[in-house]
Parts: sequence; structure tokens; C-alpha cells
Amino acid sequence: MVGFTSTIPVEVLFAAGEKPVDLNNLFITYQNPQELVELALEDGFPEGICTWIMGIYGAVKKFGVKKVVGVLQGDCSNTHVLMEILFHQGVEIIPFEYPIRPNVKKMRERIEEFCGYFGVSIREAEEMRKELLPVRDLLRELDELTYKEGKVRGFENHLYLVSSSDFSGDPWGFKKKLEDFLEEAKSRKPINFQVKLGVLGVPPIFNFYDFLEEKGALVVFNEVQRQFAMYEPASSLEEQYTNYTYPYGITYRLERDIKRQLEIRGVQGVIHYVQSFCHRRLEDVILQRELNLPLLTIEGLEPNNFDGRTRLRLESFVEMVGGI
Repeated sequence: MVGFTSTIPVEVLFAAGEKPVDLNNLFITYQNPQELVELALEDGFPEGICTWIMGIYGAVKKFGVKKVVGVLQGDCSNTHVLMEILFHQGVEIIPFEYPIRPNVKKMRERIEEFCGYFGVSIREAEEMRKELLPVRDLLRELDELTYKEGKVRGFENHLYLVSSSDFSGDPWGFKKKLEDFLEEAKSRKPINFQVKLGVLGVPPIFNFYDFLEEKGALVVFNEVQRQFAMYEPASSLEEQYTNYTYPYGITYRLERDIKRQLEIRGVQGVIHYVQSFCHRRLEDVILQRELNLPLLTIEGLEPNNFDGRTRLRLESFVEMVGGI
């Protein structure tokens, strides 16, 4: 098992015969994720630190992960110190850095360096990319069933897209599960909803999708989760990861992806999810200026803590958007 803190070129790890595991997914899908947060607090983590960081630490400790890829450029700055802490506890740390700005040539250099850590060539990783294309095509189909036909629920869309960061460590098992799900979803009647919403920002730490559907709103655009799926056409591994927008600023994400997708999907209102104590909260300043749609920012702290105040704000937002 090779854990990682944010999306990396998993094709390299699969080509090397490793089992890549997104530590965020390992944390949030654990039967009691708060238990993993408590492990970090017991070891001296301050309470004012992002819960995802503490959850990642707890997952490494709970599951005995011995090797971790830390994304040191293109993700959270807290990752730097987290990697130091894990290193001091005997975990092997392998760095990966996205270029400061999107650049295909520099991305190839970063991937080649990354390949070196695992003893594979970029040619072998490229062959694995091609093998994974049918799985990514299925993710595209799932996404289209969400916003074009309304047959896939917002949380289902979120779950499968977010899981594509590591394909659950088994791309072929993941492919079979996805095929079975799509076969069932195609036979459904369209979901009855009145409002189309988009969710921007990091994947939420709690599920608010089902509540939104109860109130008549379907999430048809999960921005970052869709980026994890990487189903847009690309001619090479370095181009595929250069097209991935999450490592870059909100201005780039807006122009490169968000605005276009909001229009294509007919989104009527936008929810910006941010994690407590995260610098991305400041992105609101730009979103409010650049988006021509109603915007609601909600902040999450702990897993499964979907509080009454947040429910009330979401309900009022859906009513407001539906009444425009």
C-alpha cells in the first residue's frame, strides 16, 4: 500500500505493481472517521488544524501505512509539516510537486522524476494510462447521466468521481463495480427536481447531497471530484495531468473549467464548500465577483457533522434559487 495526500499520477504506481491509496478516501470511508481524528489529537495535533490533515495522519497510523507520497506543490501547505511528522515516525516519504503554472514540458519532467522513485519508465506509465482510459470513459458516462438525464444522484456522482483518485486501489474491480452501477442507473426514471446546483471546492467532509434532493435540488456539477476523474481527452500522461486544474488558483480554475461547465450543465446556483481553517475560504472574494449566479459558501469541520444551521442555510438557498 502506497498512501498519498492528494491526486498524483497513479498510473506510475499501478505500472510499478503498487497499490495506491488516497489517504483522504481511507480516512472518510472508515467506519468511524472521528476515531482517526482523535488519534491525531492524542499525538499532539492542535484543534485548529484542518480535519482532513488530522484524518490523513490517523489513517496512516491506524492502517500502518509505511510509504506516503506527499504532494508538496499544488495542494495544502499543511502537507509539508505533516510529511515531516510522518518521516520522524519512520514512514518513507516520497515527494511529488505540480509545476507552479500549468506546463506540459515541466509536468513531464516531474512525472519522469516520480517514475524514478518506483523504478518504472514514463513509457510504462503511459501504457498504463491507455489501459485506464476505458475506466475514465465510464466516469464520463456517469457524469453525463447526472446532468443530462438526471438518473444519477448528486452523492452517487460525488462518490464515484472522488473514488477515481485511486480507483479504490484496484482499477479493474472498480471498473466492474462502475459498469454494474451504470447498468442499473440507466434503467431508472429521472430524478424529480426543480433546481440544478453546482458544488465548487474540495470534496465535502459530510453528505449534504441527499438533503438537497429532499428540498428539490440536484447537484449536477461536482467541480473537484470531476477533475479527479480526468476523463477529458489527452494525448499523453503529462497532458492529462497538466489539464488537471485543482493544483492551481481559483482564477485559472474558473476560466479553464468552472464557467464553461456551469453553462453546459445549466446550473442555477453554486455552493462553495470549504473546510474549516483552510485558506481556500478567501476564494470567495473572487467567486463573488466572477460568478453571475447565486452563491452560498458552507464550511465543514468534522465528518458526519451536518448541523442544523447548515441545513437551514441550504434549504433557504434552494428556495431562493428556485424562486428566481
